[in-house]
Amino acid sequence: MKKKVWSLALVCALSVSTLLAGCSSSGDEGSSSDTTTITVWAMGGEGKQLGQLTEKFEAENPEIEVEVQAIPWDTARDKILTAVASQNGPDVLQLGTTWVSEFADADALLDITPYLDDYPDFKAENYFSGSVETMKFNDKVVGIPWYIDTRVMYYRTDVLEEVGYSNAPATWDELKDATTKLTARGEDFYGLDIDQNDQINPFIFAWQNGYEFDADAEYMNFDSEAFVGAMEYYTSFFKEGIAPTTEGLEIVQAFKNGVKPIFFSGPWMINIINDQAPEIEGQWTTAVMPSQETNTSSIGGSVLSIFHNSENVEESLKFISYINEVDTQLEWLDIANTLPSRVAAWENSVLQEDPHLLAFGEQLANTKSSPQLAEFEAIAQELLSTLERVILGGEDLETQLEKFREKANEIVE
Repeated sequence: MKKKVWSLALVCALSVSTLLAGCSSSGDEGSSSDTTTITVWAMGGEGKQLGQLTEKFEAENPEIEVEVQAIPWDTARDKILTAVASQNGPDVLQLGTTWVSEFADADALLDITPYLDDYPDFKAENYFSGSVETMKFNDKVVGIPWYIDTRVMYYRTDVLEEVGYSNAPATWDELKDATTKLTARGEDFYGLDIDQNDQINPFIFAWQNGYEFDADAEYMNFDSEAFVGAMEYYTSFFKEGIAPTTEGLEIVQAFKNGVKPIFFSGPWMINIINDQAPEIEGQWTTAVMPSQETNTSSIGGSVLSIFHNSENVEESLKFISYINEVDTQLEWLDIANTLPSRVAAWENSVLQEDPHLLAFGEQLANTKSSPQLAEFEAIAQELLSTLERVILGGEDLETQLEKFREKANEIVE
């Protein structure tokens, strides 16, 4: 593969005066001489809730004050881009796992590797193997998993029993069979809902079919039988009319009505279903993904990284270490309903006894992260566009995949 152009080159267009801002915003300005203030950028709802943990951290570490800035997810990437250009960022920042490679490629994240001996809780053996992939870029440890998520199968137990399935479909063949029978119930009924806007879904199918991403291959293995076969399987649900091509009825309502009795999603859907469809309690549950070569799913969530020019590295490391203690992660589960990244946390009864969370714990043992490539999101969006032309536009899959492979090569070059 040709050498990649720096993915964040666009930040050079920002003003020179901004670039001259020079140092991190994380100094002690505004705090007493006895304390050090660290700034933390946290995204979305987490940013608003994180204060419940920082108060306890400050009580245990009176020499450190924590200033949390909550940033909406839809503006977070642009804000971090500006920080990279101006060299005026926070001490600690939350990153979605698919962003790690992009900002690590721009040298915006501190290499934590030299500190692992002092902070053994940061070492890889404390985390699920899929999550470990999100920590690293070019053999550097640039982020520590904070919370994680994975995709599992949500299904209506009562509806599937009507078509002969007392358990969730366990293989690709069973999923296709169950989905076909469920669709045959009548007009406007479907078996499986696949979110065509979720960029990780096609890769989940590809991994299950044995696909392995290879950044050094000419087409990153997108021309392999495993990848092509997975895309054939993925698109077949739409071509056969057993998965809807348009969103139609909102998923929770459709799930409640039995119109879409199977879908794939993350842990956040548990509370949404409980809140919006309490009348189907006991009539649905979760299961691990169906298997072909494997039953691999994706792993996502967020990592906590340190901005590369932070002046408060030790204080930032202490904060991340506290946030990632097993007890703190379990407290965060209660506060924010997000899954802990520490393997040891999953031994707690709260997670072991929840029937809906059990499948997540089992699935986490077989996950992959999105490829740690700075251009991955652009490639994934191109793949979604390719599949849309096939599913909605009736284009030939083989022809469109050939165009996709060429476009993917162009993106990384």
